[in-house]
Formats: sequence, C-alpha cells, structure tokens
Amino acid sequence: MDRLLPSLLIFTLLAAGVVTTGCAKRRSAVERGNRNQVIHIGNLGEPNDLDPQIADSQQTMNICMAFFEGLAQYDPKTSEPIPAVAESWESNPDATRWTFHLRANAKWSNGEPVTAHDFVFAYRRLLSPNLAAEYASLLYSLKNGRAFNAGKITDPELIGAKAVDDRTLVLELEHPVPYLPTMVCHGSWYPVPRKTLEKYGPVDQRGNRWTRPGNLVGNGYFLLAEWKPHQYVHGTKSPTYWDRDKVQLNECFFYPIESEDAEERTYRSGQLHVTSTLPISKIAVYEKAAGGAYQPHVFLATFFLRFNLDKPPLNDPRVRRALSLAIDRERFVRDVMHGHQLAAGHLTPPDTAGFTAKTDVKFDLPTAQKLLAEAGFFEGRGFPRLEILYNNTEANRIIAEALQQMWHKGLGIDIGLINQESKVWADSMRARNYQIARMAWIGDYLDPSTFLELMTGESGNNMTGWRNAEYDRVYAEASQTLDTARRYQLYQRCEEIIAAESPIAPIYFYTRNNLVRPEVKGWYGNLLDYHPLKGVHLEPGP
Repeated sequence: MDRLLPSLLIFTLLAAGVVTTGCAKRRSAVERGNRNQVIHIGNLGEPNDLDPQIADSQQTMNICMAFFEGLAQYDPKTSEPIPAVAESWESNPDATRWTFHLRANAKWSNGEPVTAHDFVFAYRRLLSPNLAAEYASLLYSLKNGRAFNAGKITDPELIGAKAVDDRTLVLELEHPVPYLPTMVCHGSWYPVPRKTLEKYGPVDQRGNRWTRPGNLVGNGYFLLAEWKPHQYVHGTKSPTYWDRDKVQLNECFFYPIESEDAEERTYRSGQLHVTSTLPISKIAVYEKAAGGAYQPHVFLATFFLRFNLDKPPLNDPRVRRALSLAIDRERFVRDVMHGHQLAAGHLTPPDTAGFTAKTDVKFDLPTAQKLLAEAGFFEGRGFPRLEILYNNTEANRIIAEALQQMWHKGLGIDIGLINQESKVWADSMRARNYQIARMAWIGDYLDPSTFLELMTGESGNNMTGWRNAEYDRVYAEASQTLDTARRYQLYQRCEEIIAAESPIAPIYFYTRNNLVRPEVKGWYGNLLDYHPLKGVHLEPGP
C-alpha cells in the first residue's frame, strides 16, 4: 500500500490537471488563438511593402486590408461594395461624377480624423510618375489621371478628385464608370496619412519607411504590432477604428510560407487556421477527410504565361501562338492540377459580371507545328533554349515541368526552368528580366475591365513589352461606353486580339484550393477571394 501511494497521487494530480507546466501538453497556436480570438493565416509570399498604393500582389493586399480601409469595402460573401469610410455615395445620370459622403467618426490610428483631403492626397500620390505604382492605371478613369501619371501635365489640381469639405469627396471621371463603387474597394484607392509619409521621407518614394512597425498610421481594424520579414506580420485590434465593436478578433498573424507542403504541415500541426493553398498531392486526401476544412470555390482568377517580346524569337507572334496552341489545357487541368480548375482559352474568366468571351484557344498541335515551321524552326530545329521563370512553390514547379514536357514532345523544343523566391520573381517581372514566366491575375473588382485593362500598353501590370494600337483603341472605346451590351461587344474584340497576337497564353481558370478550420466563422468563398477580417471570429469546437 505504501509503495502504491505515490503512483496513485501522481495519477490523481494528472487527472486533476495540476501537474507542473513542464509535464502539461502545450497548446497549439490554433488552440490558443481560439481561446483568445487570435487568427493565424498562411499568406504564401512575403509582402513587398505594407503601403497599399504599391502593393504588388493579392497576398500583400490581403495584409494591407487589415490595416487600411477605403471608401467602400468588399462584401465578404458577394464581393459587392458595401459602405466603409464612405457611409453613402451617388452619381450623376451618366456615371461621370461621383460624390462620396464620409462618416464623421472615421479616424486614423493616431486619433486624427480621416477626411476627404486624405483621399485626394492619396490619389495624387498614386498617380505621381515618381512612385511608379503598378496599379496607377486603375485611377486613369479620374479626369487627367492618365495625363498626370504620364507626365503630360504636372499640376495635381487638375486631377479629378476634389474635397468639397472634410466629409465630401467628388470624383470627376474621364468617361462613364457605372461600377466605380466596386473599384474603390481596391487598395489602390485607399487613403494614406500625409503627415506620416512626410515624416519618413519623400511621399512619392518607394520604400519610404512609414510602413514599418512603430511608424505606420492606418485607418483599418488592426494596428501593425510586428513585421518580421519572412516570418510573420502581426496586427492587434485598433482602438480608434470607427466600427471597432463589430471587430471580434483581437489579433491577426500572416505567415509568408511559400512552400505548399510546408504550409500544409504547419496547418496539420495546429499552427494555422487558414492556408493560402493546398499541395496538389493532398487535394484528394482532404476531399475525403471529415471536418469540411477543404471547401474549393470558384473565383475570378486566370493562370497564364507571359511572353517577353524583347527576347527573340518571342517577338514573332507565330512563335508565341505556336507555344500557346501546343498546350493541351483540358489534359492539363485533368492530369496535372486535380483541383476543379477550368481550361482557359481566353483571359477573362467566364461569366464575369455577365461577360463570357467567345474566343477559345484550344489545343491544336498541327497548327502549332506549322506556325513554328513558318517562323523558321521546322520540327523545333534551331530553336533557342528559353526558360520558364516561376515563383518558388511546388505547384508552380509541377506546372512548369508539365509545360516543358508538352513543348518538347509536341514541338521538339527544349525549354529550361528557373525558379525564384516570390519577391525576387516580382522584381524580375517588373524589370522584364525573363523570357517566359508564369503569372496569375486575380480580379480586383467585378467587371471584365479588371482583366482586359491588364493588356493595354499603358498598364503597369502588362510587363510583356506588347503594345497593340487597335487593342488600346478598342479598350478605350469600351471604357467610354455606358451601354453594357456595346461595351461587352468591344471586350469580345479585345479577347480576339489577344488570341491572335498571343502576348500571353491563358491556361486555366482558378478554383481556390485551400484549408479553413471549422472554428473560423465569417470567412466565405467569394469571387474575388478577398476576406475582410472585420466579420471573422473564432468559435472553439468541442
């Protein structure tokens, strides 16, 4: 009996949960987060900056949305615009003049009011040629926005953004934009705090340190607490946000995990609530798993290849079209991707605000071989060794290898592969330091123009060196057309020109394949795949 007592005592203490912490089971980040309303999100890539006006990816914009808020915000279910800093808005009959009425209690995190003047300053800054913002073209609808960004005029007072008073912002447009409220949800239309930018350097200088921890002044639901590069970005609930009582999360963490396999392991070990993606090899596993963490949904995004026209023989449209026609898209999505994607024969995803392109580039190997021969490379002989550049994820490697094999087998050409970390890859894109590159474009708002504007000669996101006068003319005419039927007819012509010239090769339309723990409430699959954290909260399971 005496010798059994210590063992019995230990068992009793274990059952009562009063052993020392060294012996207790450590709670995972998810378990701790569930108790304290702290969400952990996998976010694929390191942000290039937390400045919403120079954010260069959806992943960076996801983070910026936590710290900033625009005139309107994406509805978490429908992606339609809902009031944010602006409590209401209206336009004149032809949608060329929009008036936004700002709420009186919108504040910056330093306690100062957010005013219409902050938006005017932000728009002038974004359009400054010195900033070289990739999304500057999203503001070309403002009167004189394009001319100011091109340096044709230098007086910012001529830009069509005026503060009538602190709470009234009037936007004068070059042409009718009936969908403007959905455009202003995008981060390129967010306000930025002038005094803070001026404190840390020239306001139109990329890399201004105003976005560093301790410096950043935002107007969103969270404050920037930490930014540890290549580790995480950490936000804490803002006490100055105008609708803070509706924010249920206390903290948020974003992790730039570029490896899908590493991210899935991190999720499985209880360190993430949400992943940005899912390894191709694990899709079937999670489809069969209980719990409903895997919930694929369609969203407005297209995977395509960019061709750099500065790199011969890619300056020959016959070569580009041959490469595009030699891709068996149907087999690609069936045998390579395994994730409910749709083969893409055009740039704009089907049924984007009611628009579906009639152009459909399909697998046609005989025509591809004929075009390559006409360009001087019969059966691939003499074709230079080009490379596909991709950012470093397992899925991108698998995709690049599949394309490499299709081109070798179908056209007799050898294409090399080169991978880079996402931030370096983005810099290579911007400098056009590539030959062929993978690219994905996610719609910024619910209209076909969010895709077709990409290929205009003046778009900062074109990055191919392709410029087509007819395309620019047709797109410009569509932009100035209020009648939706006529506008969509012009967009059909844009898609035809892209298919004929092939500066890009669309491959598939995305389905979002990622994991969301059942404890995460208020997170919905939606067309733009943006997830405002304002309505998200955590409910621990049994």
